[in-house]
Amino acid sequence: MTENRFARTALPEAAVVDDFLRPYATDTPLIRVGDFGDGGYLVPDDFRGIAACYSPGVSQQASFEMDMAKRRIPSFMADASVANPPLQVPGAQFIPKFLGDKDEGDFITLASWVAATDPNPDADLLLQMDIEGAEYETLGAAPRDLLRRFRIIVIELHHLPSILTKPKFLNRALSAINKLHDDFVTVHLHPNNVSGTVEIEGEMIPRVIEATLLRRDRAQGLRPVQSLPHPLDVRHNLRKPALALPDRWMGAAERGAEV
Repeated sequence: MTENRFARTALPEAAVVDDFLRPYATDTPLIRVGDFGDGGYLVPDDFRGIAACYSPGVSQQASFEMDMAKRRIPSFMADASVANPPLQVPGAQFIPKFLGDKDEGDFITLASWVAATDPNPDADLLLQMDIEGAEYETLGAAPRDLLRRFRIIVIELHHLPSILTKPKFLNRALSAINKLHDDFVTVHLHPNNVSGTVEIEGEMIPRVIEATLLRRDRAQGLRPVQSLPHPLDVRHNLRKPALALPDRWMGAAERGAEV
């Protein structure tokens, strides 16, 4: 569904979100991990030395974790909405928990989950997160030192039009976005064409977008991405047209903005 009945105005404070989402190419090529469709993502080909993949938000997909297993990277999976993962992934461990900002009931924090399962505290990790809007509270509550353990983060970001235009949503997201922007660079964006768009200042903003982040110390040869989609991108719903990325997220950063 696409909403275009009226145009919204972005909050000035939301400029940090635009800077964070602006994608940069690096010297490390992107490859597809997981199925060609929902559950598959474009990820930098930089897996050597990663000790584990943490994958909250399992639902009906486990092709990403299966590809990790083929690279001998074990996965830790979490989702209280399912009894078990849809696939028996070699070496994977599953807990029926949601990720959140506190350890309570069906919820567990990222810090507690990693502390209980970390196979090598001295090694890098990978995070693949699709938790339907809870990503902001979850990452906002995570210590910076823990987030820096993740070499690569693949994350589905929700409610973007509301974050750009509504103070309540922006304030809820800023803690996570500021932490990520300090230590990671966005290396790929892919709008989810199932969720539609909202017009903001004359541009159609996707409601949901997949972002691939690479830790800055691994991001060599940074240069602005000039065009998307990437040749390896695949629409989530093949019966619907692809969604274009707004110009505000493409090209070089504004003068003075941090790359």
